[in-house]
Parts: sequence; C-alpha cells; structure tokens
Amino acid sequence: MRVIYMGTPDFAVPALQALHEAGHEVACVVTQPDAVRDRGKKIRFSPIKEKAQELGIPILQPEKIKKNESFLEEIRGMAPDVIVVAAYGKILPKQLLDIPPLGCINIHGSLLPRFRGAAPIQAAIIEGDRETGVTIMRMSEGLDTGDMLAKASTVIDGKTGQDLHDELSVTGADLLIETLPKLATLEGEKQDDRLATYAPMISKQDGHVDFTGSAARIERTIRAFDPWPGTFAFAGEKMLKLWKAEALPASANAAPGTVIEAQDGHIDIACGEGILRVTELQAPGKRRTAVREYLKGNSIEIGTVLG
Repeated sequence: MRVIYMGTPDFAVPALQALHEAGHEVACVVTQPDAVRDRGKKIRFSPIKEKAQELGIPILQPEKIKKNESFLEEIRGMAPDVIVVAAYGKILPKQLLDIPPLGCINIHGSLLPRFRGAAPIQAAIIEGDRETGVTIMRMSEGLDTGDMLAKASTVIDGKTGQDLHDELSVTGADLLIETLPKLATLEGEKQDDRLATYAPMISKQDGHVDFTGSAARIERTIRAFDPWPGTFAFAGEKMLKLWKAEALPASANAAPGTVIEAQDGHIDIACGEGILRVTELQAPGKRRTAVREYLKGNSIEIGTVLG
C-alpha cells in the first residue's frame, strides 16, 4: 500500500518503523519544522525526521498545511492510497483529508471517545482509569471525532506516563499493520459524543502541585507527568521535583502542603484529603534520588509548608 505518514514525536516512531518493515511503500513523511533550542545555537530534528532519514524516506516539513496549495498539490502528486497520522501536532484540513481514496487514519492514544485531544495518556492516569489503550480511527474535520476502526486496551496499574507512552506506541504500530489490509472494507463505529471527554495540552506549569487536592490524585499526577513536565513544589524559594510517591488514606491535623514527617526514606506531606508520602525527588541542579539518600545530606524541617 502506498502511504504518506504524518507524525512528529517519539510516540509516532514505532508505527513508521512497522510500516517500513511490513513492506508498505512510504512515499514521504510529513513532520513539524525543525525546532531551535539553546538560544538558536542548535537545531533539533523531530524523532520522526530522524527515523525517516535513517530509513531513507523523503521528508516534508511545511510551516502550515491549511490553505497551503503547494503542499496539497505535492501530496496529490504522490497519489497515496492512505495517509496515516500519529501525533502530528496539527489538525488536518478537509482538502488534505479528501486526497487519499482510503482516507486518513489516526493512531490515538486512548480508548475513544474518552480523552480526545493532545494528552490522552496522562489524562487516563490522572483520572484514575483502570485501563486505557489505542484507537485507530478514520479522520474527520473534528478533533478526534472520526469513526473508530480498531481498538486495543491495556491495564494502567501503577504505570507512569513514560511506561504507557512506550507501550501504547508499540501497540498502536501493531494495530495499524493489522488494520491497513482491511481498510477498504472495514466499517467504522461511530463515536458516542455523549461519552466524549477532552485531554488538553499540558504545560510545564501544570506540574505545580496543589496540595489542597487529594493525595491519591497528586500521586497519579506524579506518575502521569513522568518524565515530562514533572511535578514540583517549592520549599521557600527552593524547587523540589517529586518523582515517586504513594497516597496514604490517613488524615493529618495540618494545613495542606505541610511536612509532617521526614525520616526512614520518606517525606509525608499533608493534603486536602489524605497524606502524600514522597519516596523519590530531585533538588535543583541534582539528579533524581531516593528520599533516603536525599535526607543524608539535606534536612527538611517538620512544619515546612510546600507550595
């Protein structure tokens, strides 16, 4: 099958590799323009661009795709059977969706219609869902609203955002390869919009812990935001990143954010509901470390209020 592949981050890499290994003809890869970092001194390629270069696949990096006639003409000229999308980063216009005879399909990291949007993996963890998964969907003009073609699920348990990201990217790749041969005859299942939820894009500031919430939700957020953007709190002007914790059902007679215990390899912090027991953290300029090691060279006084 002749495929155009659109993707940008690490999540999209396994599916591109799988298309190549399965013998599909990837006419080109479309990815976001190169990013500039370190005050313009270095150019950063997207993970998909790096993989496409490794596989010898032509690359397009348009600044925009909406109302970009030269880009659309170039895609039409490649005559793809299908366009496959995985975390490309922009909504596709109707003119592009209408080009391939088999349509455009998307690999989405949730069990739609739950968690449409940019951060479905993190949202599933934070909201305490028992399971999540991947949906292959036929794309429409809405945000993740198209008909569902195939699904695969997994239990979340105590997985971090990174754990689920890595697992679902491979699951999505496998599901894509299973789905493509059936695409011409596969009837999609319409999404029930009444069940739809939205997972908005995450910012670094979202990692700032609000201890007035429940310890259970904070613990899930710590896992969801590992490795990015990470969760953090301030002890005075000192920022501490929190990497591992557990939620204790006990209550504390202290204001949310108050350190009520710091010994035996953990720091206990009062929350609006329950107690957060932190077991791994990171001080400014240091590596992630177990609290047991951190307390050997640092002290944190009982009664300190983190915010």
